[in-house]
Amino acid sequence: MIQHLSLNGAWELNRVGTGEWLPAQVPGCVHLDLLRAGAIPDPLYRDHEGELLWIGETDWQYRRTFTMSPELLDQPCVHLVCAGLDTLTTLTLNDVCLGTADNMFRTWEYDVKSLLQVGDNTLVIHFASPMHYLWKRDQERTLPAWIGPDKVHGGGWLRKEPCNFGWDWGPRVVTSGIWRDIRLVGYAARLTDVQIQQAHADGQVELAITAVADGCSPGDFVKINVWSGTGDEPLTGSEVPISGKTATARLTITDPQLWWINGMGEQPLYTVTVDLFGADRSYQDTSEKRIGLRTLTLDRHADEWGESFQFVINGVPFFAKGANWIPADVFPARMTYDRYKDLIRSAVDANMNMLRVWGGGYYEADDFYALCDQYGVAVWQDFMFACATHPGFDADFRANVSVEAAENVRRLRHHACLALWCGNNEIESGLVGDTWTDKTMSWTDYSALYDEVIPHAVQQFDPLTAYWPSSPHSSQGERRNTNNPTNGDAHLWEVWHGKQPFEWYRTAQHRFISEFGFQSFPEPATMQGVTLPEDRNITSYVMEYRQRSGIGNTTIMQYLLDWFRLPRGYEEALWLSQILQDRHAVRHRALAAQYAPHDGHALLAVERLLGSAELGLPRLSRSLEGAALSGQTLLRADPHFGRRTSRAGDSRHSRHQRSWSYAHRVG
Repeated sequence: MIQHLSLNGAWELNRVGTGEWLPAQVPGCVHLDLLRAGAIPDPLYRDHEGELLWIGETDWQYRRTFTMSPELLDQPCVHLVCAGLDTLTTLTLNDVCLGTADNMFRTWEYDVKSLLQVGDNTLVIHFASPMHYLWKRDQERTLPAWIGPDKVHGGGWLRKEPCNFGWDWGPRVVTSGIWRDIRLVGYAARLTDVQIQQAHADGQVELAITAVADGCSPGDFVKINVWSGTGDEPLTGSEVPISGKTATARLTITDPQLWWINGMGEQPLYTVTVDLFGADRSYQDTSEKRIGLRTLTLDRHADEWGESFQFVINGVPFFAKGANWIPADVFPARMTYDRYKDLIRSAVDANMNMLRVWGGGYYEADDFYALCDQYGVAVWQDFMFACATHPGFDADFRANVSVEAAENVRRLRHHACLALWCGNNEIESGLVGDTWTDKTMSWTDYSALYDEVIPHAVQQFDPLTAYWPSSPHSSQGERRNTNNPTNGDAHLWEVWHGKQPFEWYRTAQHRFISEFGFQSFPEPATMQGVTLPEDRNITSYVMEYRQRSGIGNTTIMQYLLDWFRLPRGYEEALWLSQILQDRHAVRHRALAAQYAPHDGHALLAVERLLGSAELGLPRLSRSLEGAALSGQTLLRADPHFGRRTSRAGDSRHSRHQRSWSYAHRVG
């Protein structure tokens, strides 16, 4: 039977070149461990972020001594499984090098049986400086990227969270560490994959469930069952022998309870269990997945305006209403199930039915997708590439991305919420040209990643879910025309970046708006947590330092004065900027969508709340976040960086009648 030994918990941290070891916690990162040890100030307070850039320019080591039991070591196979290493690592077990890792988004696994001993064993993981690596690669060949004062690097050579290097809404906090679970696994045979495909016809659903196993012997088999949310017996099940490494069962649900998105029906979930047994019926391993029975497709068909772009649930088209989801904490290890739940429930309460997991962050934790399943929130899932070019010409890089894509597709594909895979964020919007230049990558090398490697992984491992190469992207006409109003999706920043009046939104008739927004300041309570009294002026050094959009504070005040009188002080300016954002910037866009001459199919808005932060837990900004849309409320906030009071839309929702405490912290 499979055995696990978690290596989460207490570790030690060392700055390479010093003899000092500090207590550390895994999962986590260097910044959090230094902060707990009192070795650094809070990087998200005032302007401390700039004082701590040296952390990303430093090599670090994590060390742990653990006890190995005879029972675990007696297993035929013992592997070290690292679910998240950030990012450039060398692993050593009992003074023997295991290997290296160079991708934050992959699971790294090492055969360690021959190196282990009963009793104490010591694992050391060395993390090389991401910045030194990138500077060295830049000397060899610079990869173009959109880099301004808000970023320390484009990061194109490294498979690491892009916004780690800064963004126009967040801090430059270049992390290192063991950011997800790490464990030892001992087994004779184990399950390595379970794929579930649905076929809906004649009021029934057929499930094709394929299990993949490792280490099996003749006569081994799997027992596959499907369970509803009620009852002690499975709805249906089958025992299937392992042939080679796989076994497939086809099971029929005769009275399926369909899964719907928020606002269109219920979200019943079924449980699929796969148990692996030896030929002697000895239990070996198990896998459990929660699924919703539904069809969720992207409908693109020719119409009188060009080509449609709409999502269809169980044969019914729906209007997508939601937000772009950026990392809910600067430090992912601080996220908990309860925090994810609160954020997603808040989106549901604001009548959202879709979240776009933006490509500048990371593939979210399993809890995020499970909660979207539970609450009926469809997920547009970007792969983690954004606003930078990447070495599509490099075979090793492509191979690394291929594994990354395959692993994440296999991990997430069973979720009822999953609506779309998207190759990247905004790379087609000015970073691709006929040849490599100081501003663009070539279409040939771009296509190698986003038209070949990544869609191949989607087609191989999740053929029932649509793939879209970039956001924004035009599927017809000139590909460079990424905001074509007749087809594809669009990012509309003509107001914030282009200084168009709010009324401009009424002229926008694009098919699917996957980004738009207008910034506001956070509420006073948020800023009190990260500033001193002398900082609380819109033009103070700290307020301007924390504003990561070069036009930010000036743009807010210019538009504010177009609509309102001059605020009578700092706090009034903060509050009034939120009223401006809600009552004008987003509401105008909502009304434009309502009266568009064709079936404009989405508003996935982005709210850039730069400079907002609060000591304590990161929180979702929620005040003034509604926009009247066909009698419903549209929340238009990235779940990140800012807390504001609640006045969502028409304020009919009781959960929005009080002040919220969800501010995401930013430096």
